Amino acid sequence: MSKKRDKLEVIHDILEIVVQNQNSIKPTPLLRKSNLSSQSFSEYITELLEKELVKEIADKKNKKFYTLTDKGFKYIEKYKMIKGFIEDFEL
Repeated sequence: MSKKRDKLEVIHDILEIVVQNQNSIKPTPLLRKSNLSSQSFSEYITELLEKELVKEIADKKNKKFYTLTDKGFKYIEKYKMIKGFIEDFEL
């Protein structure tokens, strides 16, 4: 049985998905790739927008896209550093 992801891991996964898609992804593909329920995804994306880790942009046809902010890129960087620390000390 696989371990349930914690909040920090889910946030990291969402941000990584955006980066892997040239830092621009529509809401529906992001929802699918994040492997979350619609309700959970909505809560996470709202929090990420409020904390300014991602921003919502619209194209000329008014279609929404999510993109990372500088703060979002810093989160990924710090998350990897913390993960490395945890693995180094086998915690």
